[in-house]
Amino acid sequence: MTPDRRFLWLVLPLLLASCDRGAQSGSGAVDADNPLEMAARERGVVRPDTATPTGVFERAHDLGRDAMCAVPDGAGQWRFALTASYGPGLSCAASGTIVRDGDSWRMRFAGAEGCEAVVHEEEDELRMPGSLPSQCDNLCPARASLSGLFLPRASWSEEDAKRLQMRDSRGNVVRPCAT
Repeated sequence: MTPDRRFLWLVLPLLLASCDRGAQSGSGAVDADNPLEMAARERGVVRPDTATPTGVFERAHDLGRDAMCAVPDGAGQWRFALTASYGPGLSCAASGTIVRDGDSWRMRFAGAEGCEAVVHEEEDELRMPGSLPSQCDNLCPARASLSGLFLPRASWSEEDAKRLQMRDSRGNVVRPCAT
């Protein structure tokens, strides 16, 4: 046997042995104590394990920007604020509370008695129903409505939600989820 072949026969078992690493757990579990994982969750970069509406939903379009923030407001309840733009001088602004309703969320709008909507989050996008009760008519001016509004999720972070800026009815920049 030539020296090259002998070397190969000596090294080959070592190479094969190094490939035999213990079987992975297969559970796909994430190491929640990993500092990188913790930082990503804190910043809202990765989805947390629990399904809550906490965070920011936002999209920009030709007519302006639609946005919503949601923050915890007691056990099983969240507080939200949202704005939807329909062009220069025409927008809706609303706030209220959110509670779990089966696999969906029930939004109760403040200042509009009986105005509630069951919304769904599908593939990280919040979807309002195609029609809202008549009690919700005063949420928006003119012919504008929140019906059918969809908002992609931008973050799962409570801190991002608290920092989200919106314009109030007077045009002032506010952070409605900050307090």
